[in-house]
Amino acid sequence: MSSRNIPRPTDASIILTYRCPMRCQMCNIWQNPTKKSEEIKAADLKTLPQLKFINLTGGEPFIREDLDEIVEECYKHTPRIVISTSGWFEDRVVALAKKFPNIGIRISIEGLSQKNDELRGHAGGFDKGLRTLLTLKHMGLKDIGFGCTVSNHNSKDMLSLYQLSLAMGMEFATAAFHNSYYFHKSDNVITNKDEVCNNFKQLIEWQLKEKHPKSWFRAWFNMGLINYIEGGKRMLPCEAGMVNFFIDPWGEVMPCNGLEEKYWKESMGNIHDKPFMEIWESEQAQKVRAMVRKCPKNCWMVGTASPVMHKYIKYPAKWALQNKLRSMQGKPACIDPKWCDVGQDPCQGDLREKF
Repeated sequence: MSSRNIPRPTDASIILTYRCPMRCQMCNIWQNPTKKSEEIKAADLKTLPQLKFINLTGGEPFIREDLDEIVEECYKHTPRIVISTSGWFEDRVVALAKKFPNIGIRISIEGLSQKNDELRGHAGGFDKGLRTLLTLKHMGLKDIGFGCTVSNHNSKDMLSLYQLSLAMGMEFATAAFHNSYYFHKSDNVITNKDEVCNNFKQLIEWQLKEKHPKSWFRAWFNMGLINYIEGGKRMLPCEAGMVNFFIDPWGEVMPCNGLEEKYWKESMGNIHDKPFMEIWESEQAQKVRAMVRKCPKNCWMVGTASPVMHKYIKYPAKWALQNKLRSMQGKPACIDPKWCDVGQDPCQGDLREKF
């Protein structure tokens, strides 16, 4: 594939640090922190192209004392930035929001007070997160909300958080916990599948009752999470590294953040060594994209699902419209995850460990 045939990237996720004050059960980043001196700086991002969206995440991004410099640099490359945070550093979140009032903030909250603090390993975490959101709401920020990662123990609380976000007029994003090389975990597997999937089905019913079409598409995404939990092949292919990418704290450009070394893990290049577009159009990047097309993992995460939902929009759109109509008629949603044949490699998502 020549460079003229390589799509320009649109979405980026940048992990700024593996330092984190939380002690989450699903993630051991906090036991494997990066050194402050080794983490990428704002100047390292100068060669990024123009993008539609950048997500800044961690670890805990607000542990970075130079976060405002990084945000300022990122705004030179995109009109929209969303920071994923625990909300632990309340004052820092508020101070940054005052400086950048169009910033997006997603507070990671895994349940109501007791469950959240149990899963995230810090007493008072729920209170800090909720108080931060209330403060941002009072300040007039629009792009704010909850991010809930569902595991074996919090799917019921997920429903309560959804109702809370709805009452507060905030965004509500979902994920199912998974394994990744940087989580340093290999046992994130949902075992009480019936309970979790039934709670996701309830969430889907509620989302279809909303007026905004965005919520209907989120319902389709959540059906994909049910499919993932039940072990089905992802409904649309993963095309990580085609329009989206991920940069780790050392500057490695990866196709996504869901890689595991037992399957495969390969970088496109490092932004310390070459300008970004030189990496993006390199033979090494093409090699990584070829590996993605045959990737054994069967993930379903918003970072890689969203681009293909937009690209192959007729599939989620048809389901969303049909099931919105069913909802208006008082009928239950049709939870029937279907593998959409768009020419993807049949090897993708077969969970083989020999690549």
